[in-house]
Amino acid sequence: MKLDFLSFSFDQFATEMANLKDQKGFDYLVTIVGEDFSKTPDYQSGEPALGCIYILENTQTHERCSVKMMARTQVCGDGMSSNGTGDTDGQLVPFIPTVSGIWRVADLLEREVYDFYGIVFLGHPDMRRLFLRSDFKGFPFRKDWEFNDKYTLEDDVEPDYGLEYYLDKDGVLQSKKNRLFTADDYVINIGPQHPSTHGVLRLQTVLDGETVKRVYPHLGYIHRGIEKMCESYTYPQTLALTDRLNYLSAMMHRHALVGVIEEGLGVELTDRIKYIRTIMDELQRLDSHLLYVGCCAQDMGALTAFLYSMRDREHVLNCMEETTGGRLIQNYYRIGGLQDDIDPNFVKNVKDLIKYMNPIIQEYVDVFGDNIITHKRFEKVGPMSKEDCISYAVTGPAGRASGWENDVRKNHPYDMYNQVEWEQITMTGCDTMDRYTCHIREMYQSLHIIEQLIDNIPAGDFYIKQKPIIKVPEGQWYYSVEGASGEFGVYLDSRGDKSPYRLKMRPMGLSLTGALDPMLRGQKIADLVATGAAIDFVIPDIDR
Repeated sequence: MKLDFLSFSFDQFATEMANLKDQKGFDYLVTIVGEDFSKTPDYQSGEPALGCIYILENTQTHERCSVKMMARTQVCGDGMSSNGTGDTDGQLVPFIPTVSGIWRVADLLEREVYDFYGIVFLGHPDMRRLFLRSDFKGFPFRKDWEFNDKYTLEDDVEPDYGLEYYLDKDGVLQSKKNRLFTADDYVINIGPQHPSTHGVLRLQTVLDGETVKRVYPHLGYIHRGIEKMCESYTYPQTLALTDRLNYLSAMMHRHALVGVIEEGLGVELTDRIKYIRTIMDELQRLDSHLLYVGCCAQDMGALTAFLYSMRDREHVLNCMEETTGGRLIQNYYRIGGLQDDIDPNFVKNVKDLIKYMNPIIQEYVDVFGDNIITHKRFEKVGPMSKEDCISYAVTGPAGRASGWENDVRKNHPYDMYNQVEWEQITMTGCDTMDRYTCHIREMYQSLHIIEQLIDNIPAGDFYIKQKPIIKVPEGQWYYSVEGASGEFGVYLDSRGDKSPYRLKMRPMGLSLTGALDPMLRGQKIADLVATGAAIDFVIPDIDR
């Protein structure tokens, strides 16, 4: 969608944002995009150049809107550093009122903006870096930031407090420390090197005996600066990066990126392209869900189901590989269509896959899903209500297991999803068991979608030829798809050049990771692994 921003005065910003949620029903905060506008033609020296874009959705009507808010700047008055290692006394600090009390997902989203742009959010209790080291100098997404290769291999001394910024009675910017732990807290680290985190994720867990009191996620161990890299790449060059975010949603990630560029360019795709993209997306969803059910079983010590899933994934990967040439990284979608047409054997092999998979899915229920041990480990574990899922932006099967109908394919249909019959799976158990069951039932729906399309792929071009140098007209767009674990979206700010001015990805896993804390509070530490497995995050998708 092309964005048309609402604008509020700085002093009324918090009130107006609360009204959007409470009075107009925009209860889902899709993402927050930080931006540096200092290089734009309309920027005037002396005015604040930093700001944020907020994308919101009404979960009843599925209407979306966007809000633009520029930061104010002021000299910080107390000399405290936002990361506990430096000194901001006498320095200009940009700030915006927090919305973390309105939408809980903003807790991590605002920390992400602070990490890369240095914007602090008034009233946010924990202004620490999220991805970068605590001792990192500067804010790399600002347009005036200069890269240097000076880095250290020394331990990162992390502060044991978060900073909360506020305006005192005289309107002077101040900060205060909020301690993360008490002297009586017992703190353990799950990760970053732990087999059940499925990657380098660290969950700093505060315990009372075996009961979880608080979970602080530490991210960025494999942060690659992909969004920053895109600012110096041409549009075709950016495509390869999306596949590296999440090998289990490589097709969908690429789909969102080419989708936002095509929307900006006004490209009209053929039905053949739309059919093939829809089929490929659903094959990728099968691939991801099969690994999901296997890893859930593996984390519980049930290796049989894991081996079954790896066996069956091979059939799915074979179908994609014969056309794309890749098994994990499928560089197949391009701006204007597809890299190549489907393999001559693709239709036959996909139909054979459908015949094979439809009866085989029940095996996962038989050997693991219906096991009494599984029910004991999954039922009433990691509970989260529908309202909390919306507030924390827990999309995908994890949110649908709590009754939230959040599927982008239904709410904001693209390609052929509004031309086929399929059911959006929702559950009401709000726990890990229903999250697992939701994935199982979604595999049947993916097969059903593919079955309706595979014999009806129309003739036509698989690629709409584009200009040698692609320049997207000036404007801002947001395009989202339903990834394997939830909504994946791409925000594009174009200034009419051959490279994007700002390319912001909405990862599936960031909000899921942020929801681990409310899910696990009051739960046993042994339930952390089961809950983490069931929400289905992938670390490179989070870290980018």
